[in-house]
Amino acid sequence: MSKKTDPDELLIGLVSISDRASGGVYEDKGIPALQDWFGAALTSPWRMETRLIPDERAQIEKTLIELVDDIGCDLVLTTGGTGPSRRDVTPEATLAVATKEMPGFGEQMRQISLQFVPTAILSRQVAVIRETSDHAALIMNLPGQPKSIKETLEGVKDGEGKQLVPGIFAAVPYCIDLIGGPYVETNEAVCKAFRPKSAIRPAK
Repeated sequence: MSKKTDPDELLIGLVSISDRASGGVYEDKGIPALQDWFGAALTSPWRMETRLIPDERAQIEKTLIELVDDIGCDLVLTTGGTGPSRRDVTPEATLAVATKEMPGFGEQMRQISLQFVPTAILSRQVAVIRETSDHAALIMNLPGQPKSIKETLEGVKDGEGKQLVPGIFAAVPYCIDLIGGPYVETNEAVCKAFRPKSAIRPAK
């Protein structure tokens, strides 16, 4: 566990939520997929803290609070546990630790996934802000499959790379600006961060 010390560094918490992966039944694929994606997508300084935990609501809540309040993560992403089955409790745990709900992220995630499968409407992914007295973080529930994670973050592109449906990460850097986090810059070939002109800083 390494607390945040550099205000210019984006500290990302990655939480994979799965009874079977956390129990060693199969290998977790969510965290490696996210590590690879951020390695390609971010051009400004970043670091991550990872957790692999079972589908237990109390443990999910405790983990999210630890990553934001104790370690100082600016962004926390979960994978898994967002469907309608009895063990899927990630959205409930996320909402329980929230200060503000950010419904647009969940709406857009489902819009993206509906380009591929009609069962996307069964997903209950949410996004929230958690605030403490001196810190705030964006927490988002992502899908569990690596292909779906990439599509959700980047959006849908045609064969020539033209954006057909925007991905959710384009809005994340500006959201982090607004809650007092570090200035995040991206590799535009992967995902172009969108900010109003007044919020764009000159390149270093």
